[in-house]
Amino acid sequence: MTNKKVALIASTGGLETAYKVLNIATAAAALDAEVAIFFTFEGLSIIHKESEQLLQLKPGNEGLEEGFKKANVPSVKELIEIAKDSGVRLIGCQMTIDVMGLDKEHFIEGIELGGAATFLDFAFDAQVSLNF
Repeated sequence: MTNKKVALIASTGGLETAYKVLNIATAAAALDAEVAIFFTFEGLSIIHKESEQLLQLKPGNEGLEEGFKKANVPSVKELIEIAKDSGVRLIGCQMTIDVMGLDKEHFIEGIELGGAATFLDFAFDAQVSLNF
């Protein structure tokens, strides 16, 4: 078991955020770190079943889409699968889901639901903590 831990919070939406969070998470997992991502507020769109419709580039960044293709960057859907296959914990914020009137069925398979305490229990021992 590794002693490297990376704790990420995804609290904003958008395609740029999805790529940042998932790139860091999958890279950390590839370096044998334990990784957990806490998705809250707009960040929940990243793990939503309709993420492809919900995740848009910010105005002015439309050119990035072509850049992602040219650089052979995996899609968000592919990065999520890589993350899950690498053991990355995907934690949806139960409080935010309740406040938004959503439930677990709105989200992709393989996520866990938990409150801030669930994430903090992991994050207390993390060497790296980032918020997006």
